[in-house]
Amino acid sequence: MKITDARIFVGGPGKNYVTLKIVTDQGIYGLGDATLNNRETLPAAYLRDYLVPNLIGMDPRRSEDIWQFFYRGAYFRGGPIAMAAIGAVDMALWDIKGKLAGLPLYDLFGGKSRDGALVYAHATGADLQALMDSVARYVAQGYKAVRVQCGIPGMPTAGYGVADKETGDGDFITDFSGIRPKVEIWDTDRYMRYMPDALMAVRERFGPELKILHDVHHRLTPREAASFAKSVEPVGLYWLEDPTPAEDQGALRLLRQHSTVPVAIGEVFNSIWQCNRLIEEELIDFIRVAVTYAGGITHAKRIVDLAGLHNVRTGFHGAPSHSPVSMAAQAHLNAWAPNFGIQEYLVLGTPACDALFPSAHRMEGGLFHVSDAPGLGIDFDEREAERYSYSPGSHPVVRLEDGTMWNY
Repeated sequence: MKITDARIFVGGPGKNYVTLKIVTDQGIYGLGDATLNNRETLPAAYLRDYLVPNLIGMDPRRSEDIWQFFYRGAYFRGGPIAMAAIGAVDMALWDIKGKLAGLPLYDLFGGKSRDGALVYAHATGADLQALMDSVARYVAQGYKAVRVQCGIPGMPTAGYGVADKETGDGDFITDFSGIRPKVEIWDTDRYMRYMPDALMAVRERFGPELKILHDVHHRLTPREAASFAKSVEPVGLYWLEDPTPAEDQGALRLLRQHSTVPVAIGEVFNSIWQCNRLIEEELIDFIRVAVTYAGGITHAKRIVDLAGLHNVRTGFHGAPSHSPVSMAAQAHLNAWAPNFGIQEYLVLGTPACDALFPSAHRMEGGLFHVSDAPGLGIDFDEREAERYSYSPGSHPVVRLEDGTMWNY
């Protein structure tokens, strides 16, 4: 069995999804996702210029060897561009493997550990009342877990994860008006004074059963993160996400010494070597890697296995930048992983995505139920893909009020 063709598609409904389709001489094909948010043309070029020419003629069943060929065979390894491209190849090969076996991927991993996987939605508001309304809408839809982000009084711009007052909920992060990013202004003192009370107000309104998550998005120093975590302990957060940049894996020790708030980190990581100490020293409670950025199913599964040895649960990244293909890959890992925690959910279920990526996966009652179709259980409509093309866009950048660049 040999790979005879591999095609790359860039575009999608409101997103520049990078979709890889690998075709074999037996007519079986597999799908992968290489979407790197706001840098989509780079993994697409990496695939087109470097990986695909090597893939042609390879045996798709040898997914482990192919992963090692592309990762270990490169002298300059890793990084989000290369790992997203490798991740797409790996997903597609696993998809082929499942179709050959006639089994959904979770069965190839060892079978299901659960019937449905807990997901969380994003609630947001320019002020506290708008946030409450947003949370209430998700609770009414059956969500059992909600990430909450709120505008800060007196801060010049809305802040991370907060919808514009005029547009309300939606994809308020990516700006497709051009490649030059907008600037957000950040004020740590205002945030640390206001947000603990805002989170407590959400808890008091919705009671103890709702799982409340909050994302700091790397905005605090380690000392500030420790202080903030201690101040929000009474809220009973399900997790506090990215309280401080984690390039220094030891930075979380200070937070651990001062607070018992569960910590989730890792959505920007792309290898096990960026999170092994965080996991082995149990400095985090949830690992947030994405199957795409972490080099595909092969490498993400190794991270999940390591986490399982150290009381760390999964919380795969699932922002709108991930296509339904990568979400399907994560859904199979979620169904299998004995140390599953929760899944961020923002992509599947929209009519436009369903038309481009048809599947029988479904979300019901706050749980994601994975299809039992062979492989990833998702398809790709190439005729539908012709409706879309690449559109340049950008995330905002962050500065302090005095103009200093800060962490996005």
